[in-house]
Amino acid sequence: MMAMQNKRTVLITGASRGIGLALAERAYRDGHAVIGLARRAPDGTFPGSFYCADLSDARATAETLARICTEHAVDSIVNNAGLTTSSTVEDTSVEELDRILAVNVRAPLQCVQACLPSMIRSQRGAVVNISSRAALGMPRRSAYSAAKSGLIGYTRTWALELGRHGITVNAIAPGPIGTELYHNNNPMTEEEKLALHNRIPLRRLGEPEDIAGPISFLLSNDARFMTGQVLYVCGGLSIGAAPI
Repeated sequence: MMAMQNKRTVLITGASRGIGLALAERAYRDGHAVIGLARRAPDGTFPGSFYCADLSDARATAETLARICTEHAVDSIVNNAGLTTSSTVEDTSVEELDRILAVNVRAPLQCVQACLPSMIRSQRGAVVNISSRAALGMPRRSAYSAAKSGLIGYTRTWALELGRHGITVNAIAPGPIGTELYHNNNPMTEEEKLALHNRIPLRRLGEPEDIAGPISFLLSNDARFMTGQVLYVCGGLSIGAAPI
């Protein structure tokens, strides 16, 4: 009976590739109903329902979320969609900041607000926000680190507000994960790659599946008494930077 109660209807943003797609496949294997939302459809098959929307467009996001909430009783959300840049503080434009905040901060709020009625009805909802190790500080990431820090603020505040409804809210903060997005934004020589690997205690980049597993835990009954927490999944790279 408990196993059946743990089956969720999970909305995953940024679900067409990378961490989002790996999570969608993991959630499907875990027995959850999966709803994907991203700017473009995945190249292959998707293990659930899929909707296209540009999350940088507030109106398009709202319209698509309204359709999703009409067709599905969402009880869990993984705010995974993200956008990053590689600009110093001197080079970060207001336009760039607005673009980063739209996808990383505004869209997650819209997702939770749209799905909250059905989550409250379920009395067992879960929100997982995908932050980043960059929230601890990282050169050339002014807008991105600000946005990912904002997700941690969301996590702690929403946990306080939504706990009375049985809704847990937690965050995963990945380190370097070898996705298409990561490689596009971090071109490196072989020597630079080796130097990075040597800085990571586990001596490798993460893989999307390394993040999907901890998210799977946060969606499970095993995490039902855990809320407001930030879990760094970074191969140990945050040690010495994250507070105890």
